[in-house]
Amino acid sequence: MALAGTGANVVVVARGREALDQAAKDIAAVAAGRVIPVAADVTKTEGRAAVLAVCPEPDILVTNAAGPPPGDFRDWGRDAWIAALDANMLAPIDFIKATIDPMIGRRFGRIINITSSAVKAPIDVLGLSNGARSGLTGFIAGLARKVAAHNVTINNLLPGSFDTDRLAGIAQTLARASSRSEDAVRAGLVSQIPAGRFGTPDEFGKTCAFLASAHAGFITGQNILIDGGAYPGTF
Repeated sequence: MALAGTGANVVVVARGREALDQAAKDIAAVAAGRVIPVAADVTKTEGRAAVLAVCPEPDILVTNAAGPPPGDFRDWGRDAWIAALDANMLAPIDFIKATIDPMIGRRFGRIINITSSAVKAPIDVLGLSNGARSGLTGFIAGLARKVAAHNVTINNLLPGSFDTDRLAGIAQTLARASSRSEDAVRAGLVSQIPAGRFGTPDEFGKTCAFLASAHAGFITGQNILIDGGAYPGTF
């Protein structure tokens, strides 16, 4: 929505065709440019190929994929770790590899990886996510400095708690597990956020769009928390 509102042509990708098509219609309602939906699983080689077939040389690349399931590291075998790495480390790197050289050639490129606040403050039950996303973060730290002179920036955007369907599902799960109401669970989650509320998808999108803009050309290699102050550290 935020990118389309600036006049950008956007390609939006998801696995579920029905929800994807509805999202494309909603975006098109505010868009000056084209909106192209692609139903694909970006964690798979064929899914990434389908996206790149539609948009092989984007000026802006935003990578994102669902996080791996929570659990105890004692229960995770090699397959679980490889699946996490494929989705949250190797898939973004593969997209970057496919698109960064044309960006360098045009002397403009913006790459934003949606990771997680857990990169800064790891969550014990999300070890698969902590490991895979931290691996991506380390890789980006080196690459971002290598391409900055070409006006190609790479940053990571780290979300905290946002008022989305995903958060609603988490609240429902926690409510069932603790015999509390969903309202009580949500209030407990909000109490951990200094801003006193959840984030909104709109402000998340606009932050991401700013990082994708010409105005953010001097910001690169950064891990930008957007969590309402929940992370307590200085650095």
